[in-house]
Amino acid sequence: MRPPGAGHRAASGRPDFLKRAQPRYGEKAVKVLLVAASLVSVATTVGIIAALVPPALDFFGEVGFGDFITGTDWSPLFKPPHFGVLPLVTGTLVVTAIALVVAVPLGLGAAVYLSEYARPRVRSFFKPVLEVLAGIPTVVYGFFALQAITPLLQDIWPGGRGPEVFNALSAGFVMGIMIIPTIASLSEDAMNAVPNDLRDGGFALGSSRMQVATRVVFPAALSGIVAASVLGVSRAIGETMIVAVAAGGRPNLSFNPLEGMQTMTAFIAAAGIGDLPTGSLGYQTIFAVGSLLFVMTLVMNLVSIRLVRRYREVYE
Repeated sequence: MRPPGAGHRAASGRPDFLKRAQPRYGEKAVKVLLVAASLVSVATTVGIIAALVPPALDFFGEVGFGDFITGTDWSPLFKPPHFGVLPLVTGTLVVTAIALVVAVPLGLGAAVYLSEYARPRVRSFFKPVLEVLAGIPTVVYGFFALQAITPLLQDIWPGGRGPEVFNALSAGFVMGIMIIPTIASLSEDAMNAVPNDLRDGGFALGSSRMQVATRVVFPAALSGIVAASVLGVSRAIGETMIVAVAAGGRPNLSFNPLEGMQTMTAFIAAAGIGDLPTGSLGYQTIFAVGSLLFVMTLVMNLVSIRLVRRYREVYE
């Protein structure tokens, strides 16, 4: 049987259905735009590396890398200067750990409720309300931690010895609230991507809704949940204004969250607005700390990519 139009030939002698299709310039334009958008992110990363590396290398030409990583005294702007970055790293890790303790349980709990329990109308209302938290300026969170959370902790703390005015506990607590929408929204999307056939199979075996959510849906969406948690950690590590306002500006090598601490981002913000001569050793400390923060974030994201690939479930 001949294809439709096979009996009709063009002037070139070819049947009409063998003619070359008209070029789709719109698709080509969209493809160019998408490639350009991808290249912008790559170029931005390359630009950040190019901006950080030369001053950081100049810094490590005068300060030993071992002294920088293992030193316990950070006072680069005093005489004599000390360049041990451990107090800044400790402050960053303590605040981030507190934020994770707050954000991961609450964020995953919200995700499970929205994905497995909430009705469509309830979900369509609560999810945008939850995501509004992500749009609040971080400086507002910082003043909220300083003016509301810290006095509250000081009043209710047992024994009368509550946190200091500037402390890591209130900063980490409020930072955890800030990243709840990130973890909850992305985790809920990952749970919604799990096929309903798995849920139906669990219910058919007599499982309760909680058992299906925790033993079927949660493991199936684990790769997305891990990615959401790592993204929340990345945002917490890179947060500046909350820790600059609420955690204080004193480098402190301590794991006591009731004390004031300075994080790596808070130091960069404080030193960046100071009167440091460009090219001086004190000025180059900004780039050294920024490079270390960049490497920490990069390693964490590489680990997360490995975990996501390991636990990713593929459904047909």
